[in-house]
Amino acid sequence: MSVEPLSIPSFDSLALDDADPVFAFHRGGKLEVAAAVPVRGRDELSLAYTPGVARVCTAIAERPELVHDYTWKSNTVAVVTDGTAVLGLGDIGPQAALPVMEGKALLFKRFGGVDAVPICLDCKDVDEIVETVVRLAPAFGGINLEDIAAPRCFEVEQRLRDRLDIPVFHDDQHGTAIVVLAALQNALDLTGRKFASTRVVVSGAGAAGVAVTAMLLASGVTDLVVTDRAGALHAGRTELPPVKRRLGHTTNPLGRSGSVADVLAGADVFIGLSGGTVPEEAVASMADEAIVFALANPTPEVHPRVANRHAAVVATGRSDFPNQINNVLAFPGVFRGALDVRARQVTEGMKLAAAQALANLVGDELTADHIIPSPFDAQVVPVVAAAVANAARREGVADR
Repeated sequence: MSVEPLSIPSFDSLALDDADPVFAFHRGGKLEVAAAVPVRGRDELSLAYTPGVARVCTAIAERPELVHDYTWKSNTVAVVTDGTAVLGLGDIGPQAALPVMEGKALLFKRFGGVDAVPICLDCKDVDEIVETVVRLAPAFGGINLEDIAAPRCFEVEQRLRDRLDIPVFHDDQHGTAIVVLAALQNALDLTGRKFASTRVVVSGAGAAGVAVTAMLLASGVTDLVVTDRAGALHAGRTELPPVKRRLGHTTNPLGRSGSVADVLAGADVFIGLSGGTVPEEAVASMADEAIVFALANPTPEVHPRVANRHAAVVATGRSDFPNQINNVLAFPGVFRGALDVRARQVTEGMKLAAAQALANLVGDELTADHIIPSPFDAQVVPVVAAAVANAARREGVADR
C-alpha cells in the first residue's frame, strides 16, 4: 500500500525571508494594541488618564462589579501556555509557542470579537503556573489555557477553577470535545446510530482524549474503550497514573484488552487523538458504515483516502480534507457567550449546549462530507454564544 505522506516541512527547508509566505505573514507578529477611544487633545487626555480616570478607579474600588462596565475586562481573555504541548511539536518552550498564542488571540478577535492577550510562561511547575495566573486574573474576564502538557494541564485547570470566579477553559480539552461531539452526533444521525448503542474507540488518553471521553459518556455512550501506547485502558491495569486509572474504571465495561488494532475490530467509531498510525487492516475490521475521526495534526492516524475505503464518514483536523474538526468552531462562541452573561465558570451543561448548537447548524445540508459547519459560517459564533449564555443562566452561573 502506497500512501502519500502528510507532514509539514522541516525547519531546514524553510526560507527565513519574506519570499516564504508563512514567514512573511508572521513578520512583526500578528497582533497589536489599538485604542478604543480617541485622544486628540488635552480634554480627552484628561478623561482617558489623570485626573478623570481617578473617578472611575474610586467607583470600582467602592463597587468592584463596575470593573466589567468601565474597563476591558468584560471582553478580554488571557491565552496562557507554558509551551510544553504546542501543536504536534511538543515541548518547544514559551517563546516558540508565542506564534501559536498570537494566532489563537487573532482567532478570538476575528471570529468572536473577543480581545485576547498571549501569556507565555517560562515555568512548568503547577504551583507557579497557578499562582501566576491567579495574580494576573484581575485584568481578564476569562482564562483560555492552551498547549499545556498532560497530566499537568488537568491540575492547572482544576486549581484555577477552584480559585477564580471567571471562566477557565482548557481549549485542547474542551474545545476539541465540543467539536468532536457535534460532528459525531451528525455522523451518527447520518449512519442511523444512537449514542447509547454505539461502540467507540478513543485513541489517546491525554488532554483531548480525557475530555472527549467525558462528553461522550455524558451523551449516553456506554461501550467506550480508551487506548494509550500500551493498549486498552481497563480496571485490571495497575501501572496507570491517576487520570488514566479513572478512565480504566469509568470506561471499557467489558474489559477489552489489546492494542488499538485489537479493540477496533467490530467498533462503530474510531476517534484518534494521539498520533501514530492505525493499520488499514484495523480500519477494515470495523463495523459496516464505520465512522473514523483521525484528528492528529499534521499527520492523521489514518490517511483520509485510506479511511474512505472502509468508512462511511471520515473527519480529520486538517483544512485540506472534508469535515475539519477545528477548535475555532467552539472557543470563540463559548467565550463570547460566557463573557456576555458574566459567567463565573464554564460548566458541562454549557459545553454540551455548544456542541448541540454546532450540530444543529448543519441541518438539512448533512452529508458524509459535511457533518460540521465551516468556521467561516457567520452563524457559528452567535448561535454557539447564545446556547452557552442560555445554559449559563439555567445553571445559575451567570451574573447578568
